[in-house]
Amino acid sequence: MGVLMMTTFYSKSRNAFYPLEIQEDYQNSPDGWPDDAVEIETEVYQQLISGLSSGKIIIGDEKGFPALAERPGPTKEQLIATADNQRQSLLTTATAKIAPLQDAADLDMATDDEKNALAAWKKYRVLLNRVDITTAPDITWPEMP
Repeated sequence: MGVLMMTTFYSKSRNAFYPLEIQEDYQNSPDGWPDDAVEIETEVYQQLISGLSSGKIIIGDEKGFPALAERPGPTKEQLIATADNQRQSLLTTATAKIAPLQDAADLDMATDDEKNALAAWKKYRVLLNRVDITTAPDITWPEMP
């Protein structure tokens, strides 16, 4: 089976590929054909597309040609948001554990084990609220009781 040969162009400014076969359609469109379009070989195009499936991204190099690059890691804001979500999830778990223990204590029905568990879960919840999530991803989470 032969490889389909198609003339393809790449635009760094738009980070997009354009097949020559429909250039006229692009030229007649509101955005037009990109001024910085450079022709790339079919083999290069196929390698780039293959690279996407392995987690890489396509960027324009200094000459305007497409190149594979590593996907950037999460931003500081994303790391903080992830840590906040984790903390909220842990707080939800702690609150769910505390509720029936608190009920038993409020009704003077709590066993010594339940009183100890209630104190441990409340302490854990306080410690969770004190976690500085702005240090993400370098967070030491308190140990769950």
